[in-house]
Amino acid sequence: MGNNSSRVTAQDKAILDLKTQRDKLHQYQRRITVLTDRETQIARQMLAQGDKKRALLALRRKKYQETLLAKTDGQLEQLEKLTSSVEFALIQKDVVFGLQQGTRVLKEIHAEMGGIDHVEKLMGETADAIAYQQEVSEMLGGRISNQDEDEVEDELAALEAEVNMAAQIQQPSLPNVPDTQLPTKQVEAESPAKQVRQPEQRQAMLA
Repeated sequence: MGNNSSRVTAQDKAILDLKTQRDKLHQYQRRITVLTDRETQIARQMLAQGDKKRALLALRRKKYQETLLAKTDGQLEQLEKLTSSVEFALIQKDVVFGLQQGTRVLKEIHAEMGGIDHVEKLMGETADAIAYQQEVSEMLGGRISNQDEDEVEDELAALEAEVNMAAQIQQPSLPNVPDTQLPTKQVEAESPAKQVRQPEQRQAMLA
């Protein structure tokens, strides 16, 4: 009886695996917050430099990571409900498959996140950085939905407006120089004969 009560069932193992995946997911969520914040800063910096292409790449990478985390989080929540079900034996195969999928996605998140040094490569000018940017761009090509792309474009436009406004505040435009000419008093050139007659006229008036 003692052995039976201490025996680990398939349901116990599934719950343990779920908790392990959940813990890893929380770790990734904390780490990815630091990375996505930096990616937003990079996008803002690239826009300030007029490099819209790399700003978009940084935001697309950020969006992809956030989507992966949200997808895994939702999947684990669903599996937790399944493992707590009294009908666990009937859905055991689905749970095991879900756990396998969750492990795969978590590995993908880990591989894609890298570290802060990978994020910094998004604005690098070296051959290695440019090759990395191209690799990320190609990888994201088929992994972001149209809706996510639209959201990235909206975020890019909002950041661009923010950067432009900040630039205008830091460098206020000078008032325009008036292009109209002021009226000038024209002085007629007097002939030598006229200059000679003026003293003579004054003497005649005094006589």
